[in-house]
Amino acid sequence: MPLDPQVKAFLDQLNALGGPPLNSLSPPEAREAAKMLGSFSGTPEEVAKVQNRTIPGPAGDVPVRIYTPAGSGPFPALVFFHGGGWVIGDLDTQDGPCRALANGAACVVVSVDYRLAPEHKFPAAPEDTYAATKWVAENAASLKVDATRIAVGGDSAGGNLTAVTALMARDRGGPRLAFQLLIYPVTDGACDSASYRDNADGFLLTNDMMQWFWDLYVRTAADRQSPMASPLRARSVSGLPPALVQTAEFDPLRDEGEAYAARLKSAGVAVQLTRYHGMIHGFFGMASVVDQAKVAIAEAASALRVAFASHH
Repeated sequence: MPLDPQVKAFLDQLNALGGPPLNSLSPPEAREAAKMLGSFSGTPEEVAKVQNRTIPGPAGDVPVRIYTPAGSGPFPALVFFHGGGWVIGDLDTQDGPCRALANGAACVVVSVDYRLAPEHKFPAAPEDTYAATKWVAENAASLKVDATRIAVGGDSAGGNLTAVTALMARDRGGPRLAFQLLIYPVTDGACDSASYRDNADGFLLTNDMMQWFWDLYVRTAADRQSPMASPLRARSVSGLPPALVQTAEFDPLRDEGEAYAARLKSAGVAVQLTRYHGMIHGFFGMASVVDQAKVAIAEAASALRVAFASHH
């Protein structure tokens, strides 16, 4: 398929601005530069209640933002991890999609501001996301959450942390998760798939940028191959929660997301895989400029509703 015309217009505008590539900046500068991407998700939806707080993590407090939909509960919950290569991104960059998912899936969304690299190298991020998921399960009552209906989800590096958190929950004795939402996830540090070659440059996330993220995230080649960094390399993916995997056609990460979906499927996990044609990495957060973002968010909300209903 060709590049979606709305995506092409977005990329043309971005190129016209002529900013330096993120991987030519320092991580703090890159975080600043990436803040503007959060503005493409459109006017934030009203959610009944939004609360910023901190929760205890393995190495100090972890900031979270809790979105509670209208109604009395108990609600299902989605623990959400933002993308940004484990290096950039924060609670604001995916505020729009989190609000839309809270309303669309009628669930509490707990968005997690996990520790970022390179200040906090692997496995700081997954230890934080797993701790936050456990915290939501253990504090379900005070959050108006039904502990039997907890999902995890995230985009890009957050999709990686979602897959890894689901593996950790399986291997560390809980919590039992109802669903995993994997939005163009990073699943393999090899970075050598066909989509890495075909989409190396010009589609927002570049091959060079992804290499830069990986180099900042892990200390060693062995870390890069650990299933806690590359969930595609997990010995077994059986016994994991059902998944929706969304990929974008013009994304270096397309093939590894689809390979992970195929592995889950062959292990007997219920998987829905949707490739969004004409789309680029990051499109899920671009609802103000790309109509397909609204479609993807609606698909995610619907998949969450179905998964939560089957656990009721």
